[in-house]
Amino acid sequence: MVERSLAQVLNAPLPENLERELIIVDDCSTDGTSEILDRLAAAEPSIRLFRKKVNEGKGAAVRTAIREAQGDFCLVQDADLEYDPSEYPTLLRPLLSGHADAVFGSRYLVREQTRILPFWHSMINKTLTLLSNMFCNLNLTDMETCYKVFRTDLLKSIPIRSNRFGFEPEITMKCAKRKLRIYEVPISYHGRTYEEGKKIGWKDGVKALGVIFRFWLIDDLYTEPYGRAFLNNLTGTPQYLNWLARVLRPGLGDTVLELGAGIGNVAGNLMGRRLQYVVAEKDPLYLHSLRNRFLRTPNVSVLHLDPECPDDYELAGGPFDTVLCVNVLEYVADPAVVMRAAAGVLKPGGSLIVLAPQSQALFGTLDRALGHRRRFSKTQLRTLFEQNGFSLQRMEQMNKIGAAGWWLFGSLLRRKRISKVMLKIFDKTVWFWRHFDGLLPWTGLTLVAVGVKRSDSVSVR
Repeated sequence: MVERSLAQVLNAPLPENLERELIIVDDCSTDGTSEILDRLAAAEPSIRLFRKKVNEGKGAAVRTAIREAQGDFCLVQDADLEYDPSEYPTLLRPLLSGHADAVFGSRYLVREQTRILPFWHSMINKTLTLLSNMFCNLNLTDMETCYKVFRTDLLKSIPIRSNRFGFEPEITMKCAKRKLRIYEVPISYHGRTYEEGKKIGWKDGVKALGVIFRFWLIDDLYTEPYGRAFLNNLTGTPQYLNWLARVLRPGLGDTVLELGAGIGNVAGNLMGRRLQYVVAEKDPLYLHSLRNRFLRTPNVSVLHLDPECPDDYELAGGPFDTVLCVNVLEYVADPAVVMRAAAGVLKPGGSLIVLAPQSQALFGTLDRALGHRRRFSKTQLRTLFEQNGFSLQRMEQMNKIGAAGWWLFGSLLRRKRISKVMLKIFDKTVWFWRHFDGLLPWTGLTLVAVGVKRSDSVSVR
């Protein structure tokens, strides 16, 4: 069967200008398959063969293949004959047109031919798809499909933890949380019965439920954490983001440049009716998220910009009424470079709004996990404004209850992350803490400062 399957894959049509790279993972087979694969790999240059010393399952095999992939797109193909490689062009079309980041081939959309399988097997598949859709807020018709195609750069950035058939619900949940553009296309299906060698069973269905629930709770979305999991967690804290927007909004003008925009949590709450809102990022994965999020938002444009590179600011256009610098200065090597560059793209009298973590005494394991280099005092932030072309207009602290939690988790318990559950609890009580924030007798977690560009500031443009 493996020889017939590989022959179909090697002879399958591909869209014009695409080359074929076939990565085969032998998951410690003991039935003579290894010898067949050796012979085929020796005869076909496009085949790259990898062997696992221990049989771990489909998810582990796919993880190996992803690590070794070199092409622009990755398509998962089981070694059986249930799925038809002649449909590769259909699966690739939404990716090649630029509409999709991932394409799922659905066995339940109308197609020319589909083998009718036992009722309960189909019902279990559809039930798992329904439950997956409920938890990840998608409207897929076939989550358990083998035919999933991805942009390779995005797929390589997603950690795969499941070793067996849990790969399917795991990658689906993570694609949804990463807000990838997912398309479905109808495919043919020539399913096998258990007598014909099908391996997946009801126990795998139960495990799939556990995988769905696990990755709904856990935001394990990037192979290199780099603070990204925390940014995605903030998408589940709408009340806190609204509070943040209330504090930042009074200083915004009609044209705004936001530095280090991340995945757009702040921009989504502030862009409003502004004439121009430029979200700038240097991280390619963040840029991808921003382009997806604001694809059809006419007043928002996405820009690749390194806040520490003054030459990049030339690409931003402007001049702007406001430069927004939210959670940027704690990451950079020299905050003064960023502030001088920001002054260079501001109109005379324009404002720089900075949000930064307060109090070096709170610096702990959470800061280190997020990649922070420092936290700021009011004096340090005021000095930065005054020495880099700005007159400080206002400074305030916020989120004192958050400072208590940060100290508890980052200094006392020495944790590297705050759980999604704790963030949810915090968000549900923000309405209370926001009103009583000024009465708490300790410093806040965050400083917000607004400076106005002085006439004597030096421009970098």
